[in-house]
Amino acid sequence: METLMVDRVQSSLRLFMNRNAIFLCERLCAEFPSELNLQLLATCYLRNNQAYCAYHILKGSKMPQSRYLFAMSCFQMNLLREAEAALCPANEPNAEVPNGAAGHYLLGLIYRYTGRRTCAVDHFVQALGIDPLLWAAYEELCILGAAEEASEYFNDAAAFRVQQQQLSESSSQNLTIGTEYQSLPSSMALGSGDTSPRHSKQLHANNTRETLSHPHGTVMAAGHPTISGPSNISQYYTPPAVAQLSGVAPPPLCRNAHLYLNAIGGDGSTKSNVNAAIQAPRRKFVDEGKLRKVSGRLFSDSGPRRSTRLSGEAAANTNSNASQLGGNGTNHSSAKYLGGLYSSSSSSKTNSTVLRSVTLRRGQPWANENFDEDNTVTTSSSMSALPDGKCLEQDKMGCGILAHDSRLTSGIREFLGLLRTLGEGYRLSCLYRSQEALEVYLRLSQHQFNTGWVLSQVGKAHFELVDYFEADRFFDLARRVSPYTLEGMDIYSTVLYHLKEEMKLSYLAQELISVDRLSPQAWCAMGNCYGRQNDHETALKNFQRAVHLDPRFAYAHTLCGHEYVALEDFENGIKCYQSSLQVDERHYNAWYGLGIVYLRQEKFEFAEHHFRKAFHINPRSSVLMCYLGMALHSLKRDEDALEVMEKAISADKKNPLPVYQKANILSSLERFDEALKELEQLKECAPRESSVYALMGKIYKRLNMHEKAMFYFGLALDLKPPAADVATIKSAMEKLYLPDELEDTL
Repeated sequence: METLMVDRVQSSLRLFMNRNAIFLCERLCAEFPSELNLQLLATCYLRNNQAYCAYHILKGSKMPQSRYLFAMSCFQMNLLREAEAALCPANEPNAEVPNGAAGHYLLGLIYRYTGRRTCAVDHFVQALGIDPLLWAAYEELCILGAAEEASEYFNDAAAFRVQQQQLSESSSQNLTIGTEYQSLPSSMALGSGDTSPRHSKQLHANNTRETLSHPHGTVMAAGHPTISGPSNISQYYTPPAVAQLSGVAPPPLCRNAHLYLNAIGGDGSTKSNVNAAIQAPRRKFVDEGKLRKVSGRLFSDSGPRRSTRLSGEAAANTNSNASQLGGNGTNHSSAKYLGGLYSSSSSSKTNSTVLRSVTLRRGQPWANENFDEDNTVTTSSSMSALPDGKCLEQDKMGCGILAHDSRLTSGIREFLGLLRTLGEGYRLSCLYRSQEALEVYLRLSQHQFNTGWVLSQVGKAHFELVDYFEADRFFDLARRVSPYTLEGMDIYSTVLYHLKEEMKLSYLAQELISVDRLSPQAWCAMGNCYGRQNDHETALKNFQRAVHLDPRFAYAHTLCGHEYVALEDFENGIKCYQSSLQVDERHYNAWYGLGIVYLRQEKFEFAEHHFRKAFHINPRSSVLMCYLGMALHSLKRDEDALEVMEKAISADKKNPLPVYQKANILSSLERFDEALKELEQLKECAPRESSVYALMGKIYKRLNMHEKAMFYFGLALDLKPPAADVATIKSAMEKLYLPDELEDTL
C-alpha cells in the first residue's frame, strides 16, 4: 500500500497535479508516518508554492535532505537566518552541507542577501567545483563581480570531473546488468530469445521506470529535490505479471530516464534486486518456445525504436533536434534577419554538441543503444545455436561502452566549450565591458545566438552602450524568437521609455501582463508606460507592485526611487535606492540615483561619493562620468571636472551632455572662446536643444554682445523648453543690460 501511494504522489507531481499530490501524501503520512514521507509531503507543498507549510512540517528535522528542504522553505519566506542554521547547524560545525552543489549554492544565496559577499563567493565557487555544470552558481559569481574568466571554470579539469561523475554512474549500472547476465541459467541464455539485446534493453527500461517511481531517490522536474536516502523499494516491490510480455513495447529508456536518473545512478544493489524479482516469474510461467515466439513478434511488429533513431542521428547532422534542445529554438524570420550578419559556420558542430549532451546523459550506459534493430532477431537465433553466444554478446557490449565513453567525452568537451563562450560573454556584460561582451556573443553559432536569452543579453549590452536603437532591435528579436520570455524585459521597457516609443511601450506592458501578471518585469514595464506619460503616482504604484511580487528584484526598487525623486519626495527616494543596494550592491543605477538626490539637495560631497561608487562599478559609462564632473564642478574643483568631462566625451562621442557641461565649466572659468567653440560643435549634434542656445546667450551677455545674446535667447524660447527654463530665459532677456544677474540662474 505504501509503495502504491508513494508512486501515485510521484506521478501527480510529475504531471503537475500538485493538489492531488498533497492530498495523497497527507494520507500516506497518516498511514505510514516517517521522516522520509514527511520530506515528500514538504516537497509537494514547495511545488505548490506553499513554503510555509513545508516550514512547519520539517521544523526540527535532522536528516540532511530534511534540512535542505527546510532551508529552501525558509529562503522562500525570507527567513535567512533560520535557513543558514538549517544548512550549517551551530552544534555541528564540521557537518557537510546537504545536497552537495545545490546546498552550497543555496548557502551562497543566503550569504549574498545577508551582506556577506566573501562567504557567498566562497560557496558559489565550491558549488561549481562539485558540479561544473551548475550555471546558476557561475551567474551569481558574475553578478557579484567575483567571477574569473570562464576558462577557469569550464576547462579540461571540469570536463574530467563531469566525465568521472558520468562514468561512475554508468559503470555501476553496467555492473548490475553484467551480474544479471551471469546469473541467468544456461538454458535461458542459450535457448530463448529472452536474452536478446532488444529484450534486455526493454527489460532494463521497465526496471528503471519502476525504480524511478520510488520517492526516496528522485529529483522533481521543477527544480525542487524530493527525498533522497536509502532505497527500500525491494521490500515493497511486487513482481510484474506475465502480461508485460505482450506485443506492446515498453517506453524506451531515454524517454524519462534523462530527467531522473541523476539521483539514482549509483544505486546498483536496488536495481539488482528489482531485476532479479522481475526475471524470476518470467522463467516460471513462460517456456522457451513461447518466449521465442513473443520475441519474434516484438521484433517484427514494432517500428524502429526511438533509441535507434537517436543513436543514428547522433552520428549525422540534425539541426532540427539541436535547435529544439538548445532552449528556445530558432525563429525563421530572425535567422534570416541575422543570417547575413553573424556567421553560422559552427552551427552544425554546436547542434551535434547539444544533441550528444542531452541524449548521452546519465542512465544510458548500455551499448545496446547502438544495435541495429534489423539484426536483433539474427543475433537472438545465433545465440541459441552457438554455445559462446553470451560471450559474443558481452563483447559487443564492451565495444559499445567504449564508443559510448568516446562520445561522452567529446560531448562534455563541446558542451563546456559552449558554456565557456556564454560564460565569458555574461561575465564581461556584468563587468559592463559591453563592447567586449558583444564580440564574445558573436562567436556563437547562429542557432545559439538566435535564442531569447542571448538576444536579450545582446540587447542589454547595447543598452549599457546607450545605443537604444540597436537595443530595441535585439530585444524585439528576442520577443519574436521567444514571445514568452521575461528575461530583460524590464530593461527593454526602459529602452522604449528613452526612445519615447509610447505605443510600443504600452503594447509591451500589456503583452507581459498577459504572459505572467505575477512577474515583476511586467509591472516594471507598466510603470515605465505611466512614467513616460508623466503620471508619476500611477507609475510608482506599479513599481511598488513589482517590489511586492519580488522583494529581491533590485531594479524595481530603483525605479520606485526614480519616481519618488520625480515627485520630489527625496526621503522615500533615498530609502528605495538603499533597498536596491541591499539586494545588489553592484546595482550602479541606485548609486547614481542617490548621487542625483544629493546633487539636487546641494550636498555636493555626498553626491561626489555616490557618483564615484557608481563609476567604480561601471567605469565605461559616459553619463556617470558626466555627473561626477558636475559634482566636482559644484565643489569648485574645476580642473578635475574638466579632466573627467574629457574622458566622458571620449567614452561616448554621441553623448551631447558632457560637451555641454564642459562648455558650462569653461564659461565659469571665463574661458569664453573655448566654451563658444564647444557649443558651436554641439549645435550640429543637437540642433533642437534649447539649453545650448540659452548658454550661448548667457556667454554673449557676459561678453557685452547684447544683440547676439538676445538672438540666442530668442532661439532658445522658440524650441519650447520646459516651463521652468522658459521663466529663467525670459527673466534674462528682461535684465539683459543689467550686469551679471544670470550668472547663477542659467
